[in-house]
Amino acid sequence: MDNEPSSQHQGLSGKTVCVIGGASGIGLAIAAAAGRQGAQVFVTGTSENSLAAAREALGGTAETGVLDIRDRHAVESCCANFKAVDALINCAGASFPHRELDPVVMADAISINLLGVGYVCSAMYPALKAGRGSVVNFGSLTSFLGSASNPAYSAAKGGIVQLTKSLAVAWAAEGIRVNAVAPGWIATDLTAALQEDPVASERILARTPMARWGDPAEVAAAIAFLAGPDAGFITGAVLPVDGGYLSA
Repeated sequence: MDNEPSSQHQGLSGKTVCVIGGASGIGLAIAAAAGRQGAQVFVTGTSENSLAAAREALGGTAETGVLDIRDRHAVESCCANFKAVDALINCAGASFPHRELDPVVMADAISINLLGVGYVCSAMYPALKAGRGSVVNFGSLTSFLGSASNPAYSAAKGGIVQLTKSLAVAWAAEGIRVNAVAPGWIATDLTAALQEDPVASERILARTPMARWGDPAEVAAAIAFLAGPDAGFITGAVLPVDGGYLSA
């Protein structure tokens, strides 16, 4: 896929873009896309090692910081560094397959995938208001479908949809737009085992009308659209980027 931006897709040029959980996968793809469009990008990750790899991948064009979004005080401290933000992308998340009915694991899954996102949105509100910025949250196919292996993750991602809609209503008068993407089966390191498992991969592709795995850059493009001025009258939307999986 050609990663060079065209002259008519410079929506994030000159903007301040914060990518929470942008050290790898789809988060790294949107950080790279924003940087190519000329944005000033700030990326968080859970460790300095992950951020070092991200800085190398981004060519040193992004500022970075370690952040655990479960830590409300750390989130508040991080977000206080921004006077105005044009786009906040909440990519951080984690799942714990077949373990999420354990109460401790369940609490952790919901803390990372829902409460932490809420903490970031709340703490970044003054900077979003100052910048009349936009938020793009991460839903999932499990925002709409149940998951036998990941019930807490699924519950949290369902909550993300309602959080997105609620903040969109609450903040619209201040010029803040809040949307979400719901990625389908995307070819990342996290799905590598499934891609390499012929039975699992065939089951996924058989349900996906476009019959292929998605590319992180395709999700990044949807996020860049929702975050940028071309989506100026869109708020409260949840955009599946799933090759038709939810429609099948």
